[in-house]
Amino acid sequence: MSKPFYITTTLPYVNAPLHMGHALEFVRADAIARYKKLIGEDVYFNTGTDEHGLKIFEKAKEQGLSVQEFVDRGFAIFQEQLKMFGVSEDIHFMRTTNPSHVKAVQEFWRRVASNGYIYKKNYEAKYCSGCESEKTDSELVNGECPLHPGLPITLINEENYFFKYSAFTDKLLEFYKKNPKFVVPDFRFGEIRNFVETGLQDFSISRLKSKMPWGIEVPEDPEQVIYVWFDALVNYISTLGWPCLAEASGEGGPDLFEKYWVGGTPTQYCGKDNLRFQSAMWQAMLMAADLPNSHQIVIDGFITGEGGVRMSKTIGNVVDPRDVVDEYGTDALRYFLLREINSFEDSPFTIERFKEAYNSGLANGLGNLSSRILTLSEKYLDKCPDIPTSSIPPEYFKFYEEFDIKKAMDYIWDKIQVLDRRIQEEEPFKVIKVDDAKGKEMIKNLVLDLYDIARMLNPVMPETNIKLKKLIKDNKKPEVPLFLRKD
Repeated sequence: MSKPFYITTTLPYVNAPLHMGHALEFVRADAIARYKKLIGEDVYFNTGTDEHGLKIFEKAKEQGLSVQEFVDRGFAIFQEQLKMFGVSEDIHFMRTTNPSHVKAVQEFWRRVASNGYIYKKNYEAKYCSGCESEKTDSELVNGECPLHPGLPITLINEENYFFKYSAFTDKLLEFYKKNPKFVVPDFRFGEIRNFVETGLQDFSISRLKSKMPWGIEVPEDPEQVIYVWFDALVNYISTLGWPCLAEASGEGGPDLFEKYWVGGTPTQYCGKDNLRFQSAMWQAMLMAADLPNSHQIVIDGFITGEGGVRMSKTIGNVVDPRDVVDEYGTDALRYFLLREINSFEDSPFTIERFKEAYNSGLANGLGNLSSRILTLSEKYLDKCPDIPTSSIPPEYFKFYEEFDIKKAMDYIWDKIQVLDRRIQEEEPFKVIKVDDAKGKEMIKNLVLDLYDIARMLNPVMPETNIKLKKLIKDNKKPEVPLFLRKD
């Protein structure tokens, strides 16, 4: 019997609408969650919003709102956007301003401190407010953070608390050795191992409250607030009720933490800019608190604009996922993200590339094939053939287990092309005129193969899965094409 499956995304800030990189992460995590449910596993799917930190504080002030009002609005927008991406309705949300999360973070801090991994000192560091993290000179390009060009680097000089990250170099390397599939893909695992092998540096985990008033107070030191990353990472367990605070918030419960984190396979999706945070920093924090580590970390590449340049509002190469959904629909966006974007490497997203893929893969591909088969079925069969138990080959499921959703999508579209060729070569619409029984059998087999394709669409294009299965069972051709061609 399989272990309970826990999957989580990272938590985006609520200071701006979700961008295409967010859409990629949420859609991929949702496809894995849907797949796991489909094969009968007990799934807990977590996401939420990161609502503390300097960026949030400054954005609220800029809009003339209280910070709580600003994050409440941001969370409502976040939930609506997830619906637009077709994310499962039974997803669990954790806001870092929730009282249960605040208590969990403070308890996490106490445990790490009591184990001797937190200390206080004066220090000076360069800080990128875009990343909400410190930067060394070697990480800067022309004095700027390469992920946030144009954003000034801040010089911090104050007394803060530090996490004794340096104590975990050997512990992490030993953990990686014992868990050779911990980071997916392998080349990202190699990157984090190389990073840790060079030696880890202690980092600041608090800020002066007088300079950054919007955050969780450090236990027993109200003049300091907890660094936003140290706070936000704890959501992965606070959402499960750790440490038994469910009665205070009505969320999670101690049984959920034991079931999905301790006894399950906690899996985290993130972009490559989160590699160090998720696969090293968070794992060291868990060790410091005497808690079990994550089971697996899955790393996405970046979505780029034209010429392989990372999407940026400053450059002006951003494509808003809301605009794409408004014109083409949710499943069209999911199709492109899951099939046309490499599962682990950087990939470009332009409207021209999207439109070409939409027309060839959906309008002329799946849409045209469905229309042809269902037209034949409605015309020549009295009713939908009896649908047998799924006969989807095992290799299709193997792709999901390896988190290579693009290969799963390519597998489906290979089947679509095979069916299309079969209609062209066998011409059942001609055969039925000279041999009724043989022609009907050919059409029946086409319908059943189309139904298998609809089944395979369940995790990746859930709306299309439902529409197509209903059309097949009703034995009706679509009145309107599943995907209208765009000129």
